[in-house]
Amino acid sequence: MEQLSKTQLVLLVLLVSFMTSLVTGIVTVTLVAQGPVPITDTVHRVVEKTIEKVVPAEPQSATAAAAGSDGQEKEAVRVITQEDLVVETVSTVSPAVGSVIATKDIPVLERVYVDPFGENSPLKEFFPPDILRDFLVPQLRQNGTQKQEVSSGTGFFVSADGLILTNRHVVADTKATYTMILNDESRLDVDVLARDPIYDIAVLKVRTADRKFSFISFGDSDSIKVGQNVIAIGNALGEFRNTVSVGVVSGLQRTVVASGGASTETLQGLIQTDAAINPGNSGGPLLDLVGAAIGINTAVAEGAQNVGFALPINLAKKAVEDVRTVGRIQYPFLGVRYIVLNDRIKEERKFLVNYGALLVRSETDPAVLPNSPAAKAGLTEGDIILEFAGERVTEKRSLAELILEHEVGETVRLNVMRDNKTLAVDVVLGERPSQ
Repeated sequence: MEQLSKTQLVLLVLLVSFMTSLVTGIVTVTLVAQGPVPITDTVHRVVEKTIEKVVPAEPQSATAAAAGSDGQEKEAVRVITQEDLVVETVSTVSPAVGSVIATKDIPVLERVYVDPFGENSPLKEFFPPDILRDFLVPQLRQNGTQKQEVSSGTGFFVSADGLILTNRHVVADTKATYTMILNDESRLDVDVLARDPIYDIAVLKVRTADRKFSFISFGDSDSIKVGQNVIAIGNALGEFRNTVSVGVVSGLQRTVVASGGASTETLQGLIQTDAAINPGNSGGPLLDLVGAAIGINTAVAEGAQNVGFALPINLAKKAVEDVRTVGRIQYPFLGVRYIVLNDRIKEERKFLVNYGALLVRSETDPAVLPNSPAAKAGLTEGDIILEFAGERVTEKRSLAELILEHEVGETVRLNVMRDNKTLAVDVVLGERPSQ
């Protein structure tokens, strides 16, 4: 091979460098073009899906303009965002949510003026009426009654025939009458079928159900997760019907002490959410993003923001089923008073175990109620119920909680310690007496 001149050598090097840069540039552009599209570019916009269908060549038209440059038809596919789901869910369920209004006959008071010395006062003989008028004392006197709206909450339909769920405290006044006002301003007279003796739940029904109602399906509150998106709907502040707020499940199995005026009660197993729950929202649904009820809005932490609580819907399922089948809400009943053992009580009383329910009397009530299921099964004061249906009784799993997981009429085996010996006792659970 002839040796290359310097000029040829320089030209050859330049040519190789040019070709290398050209190839590298093509490869780089190709790799960049094939990189993933940022998620933020696709979440809130419409994307296209290519259909493998050849469109015959024809003059430019609206159809052809929608086709790709390669002659293939393209179909627009809408990305469903969280906002879309919320809007669609609220639109679907709103007809099933309404305000529950309590109305009562309220005394009408009027101001009157009376003579403090009585109708036959001797002063009338010495003073004219215009002077005595200055001595009259104002008093309030009832002049009949008139119906007034005294409270409001929220409720929602759970069946097409007019069954409604709400909180017990929304319909606590047994002397009031109740009306359901729907989103379309229609008013329906409702009756209270049952007030739950344990949980803050009540079941209502439209008095004359001559039509089918939109209703909300039950979800499964046992399967919800912390962080899950939720929607709360209710009669905010008793004034703004079907107010919508959005949040997440902030916590599960919460225990709170709720105050309702002159009374308080302890609520257990609650769902905590940061969706806004205000006075008047009580009894409204807490929904998942497909529109199923997973809770009943019940309480809000006073003095705190975005801390609300809802009763799990699975508790309400049982209440509705009981009302349908037996006309009331039933709960199993054992009929004992007890304290739960722990390490401290074990050491103080020299027990052999640090768990179980020790049956004890109070100043007014016996340890075992007469004629109760416990009495019929032979339980006595001083017995320690170690296990209920095979599960240990502890401070975290109380006897009352375990009882509620069973049914009226069910036979349950107890593991009992008596005089430091264990024995098995079968008991048939009764129905909790009405309060």
